[in-house]
Amino acid sequence: MPAEDTYTGGLRKVARVVLLDPADRVLLLHGHEPDDPADDWWFTPGGGVEGAETREQAALRELVEETGITEVDLGPVLWRRRCSFPFAGRRWDQDEWYYLARTTQTVTAALGLTELERRSVSGARWWTCRELEQAHETVYPTRLAGLLRTLLDEGPPATPVTLDTEIV
Repeated sequence: MPAEDTYTGGLRKVARVVLLDPADRVLLLHGHEPDDPADDWWFTPGGGVEGAETREQAALRELVEETGITEVDLGPVLWRRRCSFPFAGRRWDQDEWYYLARTTQTVTAALGLTELERRSVSGARWWTCRELEQAHETVYPTRLAGLLRTLLDEGPPATPVTLDTEIV
């Protein structure tokens, strides 16, 4: 979900990371509405592109800020998705690119969170594909378990797959 406290509307360019460890577990962050921790979900690390940075640069920067993980092999764009959702009293419209990345660094430390993230991100967890398939929690992007299963079984797609637009 969103990170920057400065978002004011319009289509936000976002880079997200599907980070896999050596056991093919995926790292997800646990987020919630700032004023309602019961309204929660899991999501991939990432956030908005800032200034003149590329999406690749944004993906790596956001990963460090949100997880402290610096030892990463950033791979190709797996998926692209448009989404629109309410969060923190605003509507967010995003064009998200999901990058594949691998790491051996599995200890996380969210050291660079914005003020809004500090109020809305409550931790991180490595998930196996099986755990995701059996989860009852809300996970974004939706269908992540199936997307991850396809990725692990078939490898990255030759070109990015466009996911269904999600409007919440």
